[in-house]
Amino acid sequence: MRKFSFLILTAATALTGCEVGPNFSPPSPGTRAAFVDAAAHPVPSITERTNPDPLWWNNFHDPVLTALMQKAIAGNISLQESLLRVLSAHEDVVSAAAAGLPTLSGNASYSREQLGIKGLLESNNIPPSISNKLSAATAPVDLFSWGFSSSWELDLFGRVRRSVEQAGATEQAQAEAANDALVMLESQVAQAYFQLRTAQQLAAQQQQDVKSDQLNLQLTQSRAAQGLTDDLDVQQAQTQLNTDAAQEPGYEKQVEQSMNQLAVLTGQQPGDLNAMLSTPEPLPANPDVIGIGIPSDLARRRPDIREAEDELHAATANVGVAVASFYPDISLTGSIGLRNTDASYLANWSSLFYSAGPAVSLPIFEGGKLTANLRTARLQQATAALEYRSTVLNALEEVENDLIAYRTDQVTASRVAATVASSALSLHLSLSRYQYGLDTYLPVLVANRTLVSSQQQLEQANLAVANDIVNLYTALGGGWQTDLAPVMVPTNPPPMPAALDTVADPQP
Repeated sequence: MRKFSFLILTAATALTGCEVGPNFSPPSPGTRAAFVDAAAHPVPSITERTNPDPLWWNNFHDPVLTALMQKAIAGNISLQESLLRVLSAHEDVVSAAAAGLPTLSGNASYSREQLGIKGLLESNNIPPSISNKLSAATAPVDLFSWGFSSSWELDLFGRVRRSVEQAGATEQAQAEAANDALVMLESQVAQAYFQLRTAQQLAAQQQQDVKSDQLNLQLTQSRAAQGLTDDLDVQQAQTQLNTDAAQEPGYEKQVEQSMNQLAVLTGQQPGDLNAMLSTPEPLPANPDVIGIGIPSDLARRRPDIREAEDELHAATANVGVAVASFYPDISLTGSIGLRNTDASYLANWSSLFYSAGPAVSLPIFEGGKLTANLRTARLQQATAALEYRSTVLNALEEVENDLIAYRTDQVTASRVAATVASSALSLHLSLSRYQYGLDTYLPVLVANRTLVSSQQQLEQANLAVANDIVNLYTALGGGWQTDLAPVMVPTNPPPMPAALDTVADPQP
């Protein structure tokens, strides 16, 4: 009874044992109260009063873009790989937690043993009369046994609990890495889609320019036939036509490559989305208002910052594991079963055997390994702390730079739009003067080149503004709050070594 009470007391002590090593406390990102560029250069479409929309792509009001996002979230291969890494990290948590639970195993054995008792008797000068009487005990025997054995590590100093804490933080870090992969995927899909629409518009403009060049060539040829101009104007018109026609294949290449990129991003083969995307459409209109929130919320939204915090948490818990290795390991062990030289007696309680008791393991000399492991863990913790700080600074830099880019590129786009309007008027006037014989074809050629160039610049400027918006949403950490698609996992996983473990499909 006293022994049983001792075991109960020891188990209770284990449950209330301490956890050595430092406790983790979330770091402070130390950000400002407002974004610098937004405060210094207010933009009507930027507001800090609201946070970024998690489904930011809906603000472009483009059903095709929304459909592409849904396809990418459901089918992107890299995203599924990230989610599988989260599942793997979860199994590491289960494995770490199992170290703090009792283990139970069944065993059975058979052996044939020769004890060598006769030799021991003869070496000790036992009289033959006695030795002969014990001859039966010197013969080989068959030994049968079966039973159960159990052990339970009493986590007095928190080594197991720190290991579980570390595994849990690592699992959360993998989850945030998957969130970050989702944010990057959404950015890639949006930018590839915008590139497609821009290339389609440029291709359509180029086709229209070629048609205009053909009409101008016909005009100059007619005027030359009437003696109203010379062959120089004809050759200049022909050169303009050839130059513009040579640019058409380049835009066609951009269109087809963008469609292939979008297909792969959604987990499909190149060409599978051509029917959905081949019809030219203009670039979607930009959102009227973009909520950016305040810098102090950035650390909670950005998945990479959250991941860095979890990595710091895991490194801190690992210090506790290293500290606990200096303390003794105390375990409760026991075994019970039946053993006999006759297999028919293995169901007879007279063959019962058992053993139970505590076991203590205390490190005395490890050649400096434990100290080195502790120093390494502390260095890793310091490195993780610096990595967290670096991630926060990089995030702030990205937001500030994207705010600057959005503001300045808007100005550029508006000025290029004004250039397009004046270039179109200049071309109209030059062509009218040429048709009435008031000027040569050279001013028409120059005005046409200026208009074409400015139109292309306008499309690229509008694309830059759209990409700036995508980059800004990405830098603000929007998009990972959406539900991830279910991940396909093996339906028939291999059986686990432990016979009593449940074999089941892992769930996301």
